[in-house]
Amino acid sequence: MYPFSVKMVPSPGVKVILCLGRSLMLQRSFRLIPVQLASTSLPRKLCSVNTESQLPANPENESLVVNLNLMGVDVKMARKRQPGVFRKVSTNEKGLAEFLQGKGACPQEIASIVSRYPRAITRSIEHLEQRWQLWRNVFKTDAEIVSILHRSPESFFRSSDNKNLEKNIAFLISLGLNIKHLHRLLTTAPRTFSNSVGLNKQMVEFLKDICVELGGKNPEQFAKAVISKNLYILIRSTKRVKTNIENLRTSLKLSDSELLTLLQGHGADILDLSNEYLIKNFNNLQQKMALLGCEKNDIKKLVISYPMILYIGPETLNSKLDCLLKGGITINQILEKPKVLDYSTENITGRLEELQKVGYDFKKHGINILDSSKKRFVAKMGKLTALSDD
Repeated sequence: MYPFSVKMVPSPGVKVILCLGRSLMLQRSFRLIPVQLASTSLPRKLCSVNTESQLPANPENESLVVNLNLMGVDVKMARKRQPGVFRKVSTNEKGLAEFLQGKGACPQEIASIVSRYPRAITRSIEHLEQRWQLWRNVFKTDAEIVSILHRSPESFFRSSDNKNLEKNIAFLISLGLNIKHLHRLLTTAPRTFSNSVGLNKQMVEFLKDICVELGGKNPEQFAKAVISKNLYILIRSTKRVKTNIENLRTSLKLSDSELLTLLQGHGADILDLSNEYLIKNFNNLQQKMALLGCEKNDIKKLVISYPMILYIGPETLNSKLDCLLKGGITINQILEKPKVLDYSTENITGRLEELQKVGYDFKKHGINILDSSKKRFVAKMGKLTALSDD
């Protein structure tokens, strides 16, 4: 169907062009000549009519845009994040605003929530009430939930399946996880509750099997311990976790009992890393420590005592180690107190500079002072400064 024929009386020139187009199409159907209508020049006005008549299939809901602007929503941000919402015929932005205001949210918080997660305006009041009640079974106050929504609106609005959320909460409680664990899961790894219960059960069964394979006597407790230490593990695949466990065993040459102990402890913290990242970090650690005169057994002890070292990227780890060594710390002291690597390079540098000013002797006093809270460090520095002034 040619757009020129719609409510338009063609001029003689246009009739010729239309006839030519039909003729060429007819000839192509019999494979007489190739069609090259692009070479037939049309008047510019006719071309613009053709272009302008091609309207978007699903235009934006103009009244929605008006409402969002009135609410103070950053429409540009919202459109970029979830453009499909703007093409919906029916939305519930007014109902959402009233609901959240009733829970204690201010207009600025509501605008921020919708700007970052516009799909929130597609939820019905009934859905919102049900979900809020499920969250209130975990959190003590409405204000607490509002605070979380403001920080991470996706955690509350991402899933639309309240029944699945309810089943997941019941399942996780059945594992022995308490309200404190559920609180952390909802705030840090909310995708756990978007998973089907079957998928979460699959990870739990996998962890139980690992425990049994390594000679563990309490697979239920093992699964609980791993999940409670690494809340992200339920949103990772069993393939990823299995590969990381195998890499740790092979790289560190661990026995079954050593590996079991590691995984039940802080080794669980690194199981959610990507396989490539874990291997890259281990290889860098091995190379760096070898250059510093460490044996393979030293590296093994270091990782077992401080698995989080494999969470630190090569460039950052090398920078921290170089900073400590330059400040007068020995590699043996770092091996004894590896948690000093928890702090940023800037933090370590600043503390070393302050300690050098008061003539602090790391060989005599050790490096515990570097691995202390800001409050304790400031208090200690006050005493050291007073002594040096005397």
